[in-house]
Amino acid sequence: MAQANIGSRRECEKMIAAGQVKVNGRVATLGDKAEPGEDRVEVRGRLLDLEQYKKIYVAINKPKGVISSLSDELDQGRKTVRDLVPLPGHLYPVGRLDKQSTGLMLMTNDGTLAHKLTHPRYGHEKTYRVTLEGKISQEALELWAEGVWLDDKKTAPARVKIIRQEKEFTLIEIVMREGRKRQIRRVASMLGHPVTHLVREKIGPIQLGSLKLGDWRYLSDSEVKILKKTVARKKARRRPPKKRRPRKNKNKNSTRKDR
Repeated sequence: MAQANIGSRRECEKMIAAGQVKVNGRVATLGDKAEPGEDRVEVRGRLLDLEQYKKIYVAINKPKGVISSLSDELDQGRKTVRDLVPLPGHLYPVGRLDKQSTGLMLMTNDGTLAHKLTHPRYGHEKTYRVTLEGKISQEALELWAEGVWLDDKKTAPARVKIIRQEKEFTLIEIVMREGRKRQIRRVASMLGHPVTHLVREKIGPIQLGSLKLGDWRYLSDSEVKILKKTVARKKARRRPPKKRRPRKNKNKNSTRKDR
């Protein structure tokens, strides 16, 4: 009711308490719920059009060359993920991918859910399948998993395992809880094995599955339910003190007093 501009939440509660609201023909009481698109809600005899406030949850398989923004900030005519979903209304992208990467993205008009899925404090897992140049060593993978220094800050621990390895390339799976800008590509290059192909396969419990490049689909009711349960279970983590790269002592001969 508040979203339909009937009044503030408190004013809406007063209308319900006064018996001025009906859901499916019955007088509503405080605590009753109505689902947009399914239930009929009347306020003082006026039927509300709740369809426009219905929550939308979609999955997209982002192709290479498409940007994750809602619009092209550089005004270069680049295609965006919003162009892939011909639905009305404002949809928030969940989980950005760089222009050269492909795979799962979510879009929704549920701003609260989008925030909790994307904010690093909630630490939701994302799974990637990445092809690297060359044959990466186990030592390098262990270093990657433990965390490396990037922009004077150590990356969070991740799970990294080899799926397939040949002389010319290595296919790995990475499960991580953070996502700095181009993080996987930058770490891979730092370790001497640049990324040639990157696909995101999962965001939390939602899987890319067989969705074709450039296509989108609605999340099923069961997927939305489990997604909301996952978000509800996750509490914002306290931010630990930032780990900074230790500074080297330029004057090795200085005494403790001098320091």
